[in-house]
Amino acid sequence: MYALLALGYTMVYGIINLINFAHGEVLMVGALTSWTVVGVLQQYAPGMPGWLMLLISLVCACVVAAALNFAIEKIAYKPLRGAPKLAPLITAIGMSILLQTLAMVIWKPNYKSFPTLLPSDPIPVAGAVITPTQILILAVTAMALALLMWLVNGTKLGRAMRATSENPRVATLMGVKPDMVISATFVIGAVLAALAGVMWASNYGTVQHGMGFLPGLKAFTAAVFGGIGNLPGAVVGGILLGLIEAIASGYIGDLTGGVLGSHYADIFAFVVLIAVLTLRPSGLLGERVADRA
Repeated sequence: MYALLALGYTMVYGIINLINFAHGEVLMVGALTSWTVVGVLQQYAPGMPGWLMLLISLVCACVVAAALNFAIEKIAYKPLRGAPKLAPLITAIGMSILLQTLAMVIWKPNYKSFPTLLPSDPIPVAGAVITPTQILILAVTAMALALLMWLVNGTKLGRAMRATSENPRVATLMGVKPDMVISATFVIGAVLAALAGVMWASNYGTVQHGMGFLPGLKAFTAAVFGGIGNLPGAVVGGILLGLIEAIASGYIGDLTGGVLGSHYADIFAFVVLIAVLTLRPSGLLGERVADRA
């Protein structure tokens, strides 16, 4: 789930050198939209299979998230493209707070139970257990990375993205429309965030207006960890960050008698961020952002 969210971060940063700190809130809107759609389907089509409800709610969440991120880019970020780097950063943080507040007004601040739509029986694998929802998350992440790699390296839009990343002005002279490319990048990032949001809700079983803030920060950590602007790096960083959190909160928690258990799992994510920024700022797989002339 960190990897899915980190892919959206790294795509936007690779094109326009912007850290979209409202990305976690797009995850939250996707999850709450899915919860709303599932509730409507359970009320008016109670006999519908759970997997079909999840699929329909996922499509609706992706559409809403894509429209939201498209609007955010046009309203909040496009007017600031020529501004100093601090202005878009502050705007992104402000947009994050605004979206949280709007979601609290629309969906109310209480925690909501997300129904179990897929089989929940654990599957034993070499002494460990995994659920069908977790298998789905792994499969969705692998497919998302494969599709993105094909999109960036093998399509006309991907070539336009790479040209815009390297030099927007020269790309314009070659017939590329940077505005269209940037909007497409935000839409793709929103779809990935919505996927992550629905998977998050299915895995943990709850949704609420503040659920996207911490995953957003951790996904940013994962993107930096793997190499910001690097698609495979975002996935590697996300998976490694999740493993570090799980091992630290589990095994280290046992060794310390629960002093550093699951309640302190968030500490390890940000220790990783500090260590990476200090020792290897380009990330594990290297940063892939072109220097502009």
